[in-house]
Amino acid sequence: MLQVAASSLPSKSNLYPFQIYRNPIEPAQLHAVSIKTATFNDPLISSRLISLYSHSKSTTLDHLRSVFDQFQEPTLFSWNTLIKSYVENQRSQESLVVFLEFMTRSSLTPDVFTLPCVIKGCGRLMARKEGKQIHGLGLKLGLVLDVFVQSSLVSMYSKFKDINSARKVFDEMTEKDLVSWNSLMDGYVKSGDIELAKELFDEMTERDVVSWTVMINGLSKCGNVDDARKLFDEMPSRNSASWNAMIHGYMKAGNFVSARRLFDSMEDKDIITWNSMIAGYECNERCFEALKLFTELLNLGYVPTHSTLVSTLSAVSWLALLSKGRWFHSYMVKNGHKLDGVLGTSLIEMYCKCGSIESALKVFEAIPKKKLGHWTAIVAGLGMHGQAKLALDLFLEMVKVNIIPNAITFIGVLNACNHAGLVEDGRRYFNMMVNDYKLEPTVEHYGCLVDVLCRAGHLEEAKNVIEKMPMKPNKIIWMSLLSASRIYKKVEIGEYAAQNVMEIDPMFIESYVLLSNIYAATGNWDKVSRVRDTMRKTGVKKDPGCSLIEYKDEVHEFTVGDKSHPQSIKIYQKLSEIREGLKSAGHIPDKSQVLLHIERDDEKETELESHSERLAIAFGLINLKPGIPIRVVKNLRVCNDCHSVTKILSKIYDREIIVRDNSRFHHFKNGSCSCMDYW
Repeated sequence: MLQVAASSLPSKSNLYPFQIYRNPIEPAQLHAVSIKTATFNDPLISSRLISLYSHSKSTTLDHLRSVFDQFQEPTLFSWNTLIKSYVENQRSQESLVVFLEFMTRSSLTPDVFTLPCVIKGCGRLMARKEGKQIHGLGLKLGLVLDVFVQSSLVSMYSKFKDINSARKVFDEMTEKDLVSWNSLMDGYVKSGDIELAKELFDEMTERDVVSWTVMINGLSKCGNVDDARKLFDEMPSRNSASWNAMIHGYMKAGNFVSARRLFDSMEDKDIITWNSMIAGYECNERCFEALKLFTELLNLGYVPTHSTLVSTLSAVSWLALLSKGRWFHSYMVKNGHKLDGVLGTSLIEMYCKCGSIESALKVFEAIPKKKLGHWTAIVAGLGMHGQAKLALDLFLEMVKVNIIPNAITFIGVLNACNHAGLVEDGRRYFNMMVNDYKLEPTVEHYGCLVDVLCRAGHLEEAKNVIEKMPMKPNKIIWMSLLSASRIYKKVEIGEYAAQNVMEIDPMFIESYVLLSNIYAATGNWDKVSRVRDTMRKTGVKKDPGCSLIEYKDEVHEFTVGDKSHPQSIKIYQKLSEIREGLKSAGHIPDKSQVLLHIERDDEKETELESHSERLAIAFGLINLKPGIPIRVVKNLRVCNDCHSVTKILSKIYDREIIVRDNSRFHHFKNGSCSCMDYW
């Protein structure tokens, strides 16, 4: 403990040892002594005091500022310490405010310790205008010849991706330190100039682990994962950042097997390593592996970060595991994770994608300070669940509270119009986005507009929109037109749309199936045969239908005609019961979308009855108690017949059935569907 009597305060020179404190209470003790002895405002003592406080882990920035504000005439050292503390604690905006206060309130002049801190703050904030002003001030004061100032400028301009300015400062340096070399190389990587980054790397006479890691990261990002691995193997020493860069590179390239091997061979994993693996699995649609790794992470005692939870929630969303999602929600609440940021948005999206829009609304309503991401997520979620009126009402409420929508928000709004068939609203909101908010429509926005026009039967108008788009239409847009052509039996437009889909993706089977359905619906059997022949010659194959249903924390997977499930006998008995119920309800099977190689009607009916979603629904009817919704996720679009059958089943068994296919959500209840028979 620091024991200093008020009557025997050490001389100023003896205060220097206290710059680095020995225990957390020493700064407060020295503070108290300086007040009692009326030496608090002595420049040397005040400077040492604020240095002590800035190094103390128990001192908050607010307390540091309150001590600083008590100084009558803060020294340059005190100003620099305060500015640096804000930057180091990720409060760069406040550091710039303090610097502005310093320039206007103090008669002191910035030095070579002031500018690097302020420049670093500008770089973190991407404050280009302010950064250039600081650069100009440095030139005016003659401070830009200092190596630390120059190195900070190189780093700042590199963060701005203003690589020309960064290179100019770098070339003017008479003494280039390793930090400036690494910063410029990182700038080249961020700007996509990987060749120039490699040239700089080869020129370096001295390299540290950062140099190697920057280069590995750059090569990985541009897809040269083999070259990145070669450098990784050549590294004289590695740290966790270099391992993480290589793992991330493999995951980005889709090589999750090599990423896992590297992960397993890594001795000292940090939470970033785990996050890279979990996020990588999720991005590569290996969501079960992501969840398994998260469980392993918890068992080993790691503490998940926001990034961990966001990636894991995304995996839960993809698999639509509602019970797992609720467990994560409970975990976040129990561990004090606030939902006022990205986590809240992820949680809303998770509940929406798991088919529980009521839970999504509860999360949204519980967030006290709602941000744009929260509003966008709930608007999009309500839209995909067919609750367009509430989605649009919330959008208008959002605008009323002065939250400005962005391009992603309008995708949610337009999708809401699309799912509910609100063609006039769709046109109006599209024009609002362009005219009122000056947002440039993307291909996704045009896709939403085309879809809403197609749904309402305005196929000619949709075709005109596609042809006048400022960018090339994608497969999804042409498929919207093709699907609508099937529904409205528009042969010529259907042929036109199918031709464009096949040019983009000749192996996409759904375009052939829909075109064949159009011909079959109009009795043009010659053209049906031609489509079949084209498929055989091209070698197009249909992906097997796969449906997932969750029960007792386990995911049960079914494929078309599946008989491998332990309850297979009961499931097929339930299907026989369902068949009789459908007959009594007057259902006539729609065999138009059955695989083209199946010729006989009885075989077609058998194939329809064993579609994967029907197996999953039968499993749900057997195992889930009455009143509990049956939630199914399917990898393909629900066919006409399964859609009609599920509507009838929801009425026969008085069950809410929620099916998420690769196109939209279908809420079946009391014999109707939220998609209003457009799918």
